[in-house]
Amino acid sequence: MQTHSPAETRALGARLAQLLLPGDVLLLEGDLGAGKSELTRGIARGLGVDGPVSSPSFTILNVYDSGRIPLYHFDWYRLNSAEELYEMGMDEYLGGDGVAVVEWPSRCPDAIPADHLLVTVTPLGETVREITWTPCGTFRPLSIPDSEEEAH
Repeated sequence: MQTHSPAETRALGARLAQLLLPGDVLLLEGDLGAGKSELTRGIARGLGVDGPVSSPSFTILNVYDSGRIPLYHFDWYRLNSAEELYEMGMDEYLGGDGVAVVEWPSRCPDAIPADHLLVTVTPLGETVREITWTPCGTFRPLSIPDSEEEAH
């Protein structure tokens, strides 16, 4: 699916959020500036999270628990190994009572659960993004509506 602005990327994330369940893990792949954080902001809004949603680049994990289910937003870019994640106890958030969204999952491949939704964000131009999702393991297939009207 293509989006043509940050607002459209956030809207797609909000529609995706309507289909998410506690325990879901989403792995976001894409280069720096691809739009992973914009998609996550949309997911947060779709889950009912209020307030700003920032990238957890320096904290590794931001927890948002004001929505219908908690959102655990990870950024693994600064991790050197899965052991760091385990030492901080953050692995408990993967597949837990909320939705875990992981940016830069390739930094800790040993921590990736077998069942997840792989979301790839590819820039096609300054504001155009190709966003694909692939269920892995036993993650259920998702059919994301093309528009907000179709989501309701």
